[in-house]
Amino acid sequence: MKLKITTLSENTAAALGLLAEWGLAILIETPQTAILLDAGQSLTVPHNARILKVDLAKIRKIVLSHGHIDHTGGLREVLKNVPPETQIIAHPDVLDAKYSGRYEENRRYIGIPPWSKKLKKLGANFVLTRDSVKLAENIITTGEVPLSTEFEMVDPNRFYVKADGQWHDDHLMDDQAIIINNEPGLIIVLGCGHRGMINTILHAQKLTGRKEVQMVIGGCHLIWADQERIYRTIAALQEMDVKKVGVSHCTGMEASAMMAQALGERFFFNNAGDIITVDGDRIEMS
Repeated sequence: MKLKITTLSENTAAALGLLAEWGLAILIETPQTAILLDAGQSLTVPHNARILKVDLAKIRKIVLSHGHIDHTGGLREVLKNVPPETQIIAHPDVLDAKYSGRYEENRRYIGIPPWSKKLKKLGANFVLTRDSVKLAENIITTGEVPLSTEFEMVDPNRFYVKADGQWHDDHLMDDQAIIINNEPGLIIVLGCGHRGMINTILHAQKLTGRKEVQMVIGGCHLIWADQERIYRTIAALQEMDVKKVGVSHCTGMEASAMMAQALGERFFFNNAGDIITVDGDRIEMS
């Protein structure tokens, strides 16, 4: 299977002229289609696409990994550059009023921008489902990711949803990823991995019936994880024999350094402007 994976938005830019922002957007291109995972926080996707000479008009599906603004805030700018029939695939909870902050008086809104509901009324093609969705031949979404491991959980006392004037813990059921069923092994593209990087891999293996994992890239949400969780995550990646691990966005510097030391040549940083070309078992980065 031939494909190209281009990171269009991320916390760090890999070259002159590119913009960086706290957020993520990753474009997956095959000879038949183009799929965008997330839209960054503001205008980085169309700007970086122009610098990288990426044609956003080729996009046929947009997948929202979850409803936080750093993954959805750029949606309006992206939609200006894609065909009107482009599907926006997400979990129903992506439209919830999401907040962050341990204490009520300090909580701030971090959900999808309010104008997103206007986009829906104006005809944006939202497909809201809890289930796995087929995006293209050998490419699917995970849908809801179950909490399978003992050590991975959604950060407690940090994320909330406000509904009918009441606060509720946000278990981030909308957190999902994209699975590419490549011949040598699965390629899993994470948004934030709020429900656990390893949980997501295990769910991908169950959905596809494949054990081999060729590559995992994207946000691993270990930024607030303690060292025990980081060590157990690394041990699981080694046990699964994951061939490449490219971290982005919310992974955190401590976790990234520990993973780099433990995984050696299997590890890489995945930043805005990075392009990964896959052809069967060959992976080339530029």
